[in-house]
Amino acid sequence: MSLALKLLIGLACLAVLLTVVTRWRAARYEALIEAAFPPQGRFLDVDGHKVHVVEMGSGPPVVLIHGASGSTRDMSFKLAPALAENYRVIMFDRPGLGYSDRLNANGASLSDQAALLSAATQQLGIEAPIVVGQSYGGGVALAWGLDHPAAALVLVSGVAMPWDSPLDLQYRVTSSRLGSWLVVPLITAFVPDSYVARVIESIFTPQKVPDGYADKIGPGLILRRDSTRANALQRANLLDEIKAQHVRYDDLTLPVEALHGDADTIVPLGTHAGPFLEKVPQTQLTILNGVGHMPHQTHVADVVSAIDRAAARAGLR
Repeated sequence: MSLALKLLIGLACLAVLLTVVTRWRAARYEALIEAAFPPQGRFLDVDGHKVHVVEMGSGPPVVLIHGASGSTRDMSFKLAPALAENYRVIMFDRPGLGYSDRLNANGASLSDQAALLSAATQQLGIEAPIVVGQSYGGGVALAWGLDHPAAALVLVSGVAMPWDSPLDLQYRVTSSRLGSWLVVPLITAFVPDSYVARVIESIFTPQKVPDGYADKIGPGLILRRDSTRANALQRANLLDEIKAQHVRYDDLTLPVEALHGDADTIVPLGTHAGPFLEKVPQTQLTILNGVGHMPHQTHVADVVSAIDRAAARAGLR
């Protein structure tokens, strides 16, 4: 047997061993994360798709839609408890994230997600809620307002308008076929907690991460293989979907409230809320000076006030 053949056999054996170890570590990590951060609510069957919903409070209905890489745990950390005294708060895991099923293998579009969550809300006996969307969830809220009954929309650091910057390398890799098969399991198996902590800090900049936030939201839930894949595809498709959606904003006639920090570098004010206001003039925009991407965690009272205004404008209070 030649040396070259021996090397090839050795490399093949090493690749098989690495694959087995990676899959074992990934499966073990997923089991530990799900045990530590189990579902907090109940499940609805919406046209054969499992949708995880968490509810609290009573009053006019408010649906909270989380952003990319999130789950109901993000919304239930501070915002939902602050609303629950005066509103019936409904939180959904978006498709493929948290404990809701994926809709399809290609990544659920904004309109697909809005249709699913609107149908789930109607299962709860609610026809036209106030729909609150944060970051990516803002795009879902807008799709909801365009195609399904809603009393009002509230966009919190919401994605609304097209942008020029390229897709992050992380999402370019993990949304590709090769990256989904090869890289995603490596992320699940080997990404250290220190990296996750740094990512969370960057999302909150320039504010600090609130005490107990990471312990509450279970950031490891997004590192599960299926969730990472679903999230990557949704992010990879987002720009094209926003380009198609934003030309329809003239059709929005319902009350809209928008809150946006002027220090938000993830969904910049000047790219999203500012131009959106020009297209949808009934929008009441609140600019939060010096605030980054997460005002629903760092400036909860401002977000609650915006929801109160939306409720009043919709005749619900």
